[in-house]
Amino acid sequence: MLLNNYQANIVTVIQKYVNEGWILSFSFSVDSRSNYVGFIQGNLEFLQGSHLFFKEYIDLQESIEKLSYSFHYQDHENNLIFRYDNAKHKPDLGYTDHKHIKGKIIQSKIPDIEQVILEIISEYLNNTK
Repeated sequence: MLLNNYQANIVTVIQKYVNEGWILSFSFSVDSRSNYVGFIQGNLEFLQGSHLFFKEYIDLQESIEKLSYSFHYQDHENNLIFRYDNAKHKPDLGYTDHKHIKGKIIQSKIPDIEQVILEIISEYLNNTK
C-alpha cells in the first residue's frame, strides 16, 4: 500500500465520524519519507471538548507496520483517559504494545484509528449525543 492511500483511508474514516457528529474538528499531517514510509499525526476534537492525539511512524512496503505509534485520548481538562502506544518502559513491561488506563498499563494489540474512535464513542461519548 502506498502512503498516500493509507493517508486517504485515515481521512475517510475521520470524515465518516465528522459527518455523524461525533468529531467536531480535526487536523492531520503527513511527513513522507518515501512512497511507503512516513510519519502521520493528527488531533481530533470530540463532543464535550475531549481530544484524541495520534501519531504513527509507518512502513507500508510489505504490510502495515507501525514502527512507533501513540493514540492519546484526554478529556476537556487535559486529563488522560487512555493511551495506546509502543514506547519502551523501564523496567521492561515484558511486551511492546500496551494501553495506559486508570493508572495501569495493560498489554494490548496495535489498534487502528477507527478502532480507537469506536472505543471513544462506545465507552465515553455514547450518552452525550
